[in-house]
Amino acid sequence: MYVGRDMTELSMMSKKEWKDEELAYFHHSLQQVVPYLNAEGQTIHREIVQEIESRGGLNRKEATYTQGTRIQYD
Repeated sequence: MYVGRDMTELSMMSKKEWKDEELAYFHHSLQQVVPYLNAEGQTIHREIVQEIESRGGLNRKEATYTQGTRIQYD
């Protein structure tokens, strides 16, 4: 389960200020409903994807003993 800031709070901030976990969660959530998004939802999803790409993706550079290379948001 996602535990973090909700879209209402995040919509007041620049995507550059979002944590990787928030980008990953909302990208996954919006990706599931893409066929049903209106123009505003599509714009938000596109901005999230652009921010993920500008950061070089969501993979960690190195795995640790307790975490793999994928960002976990739940």
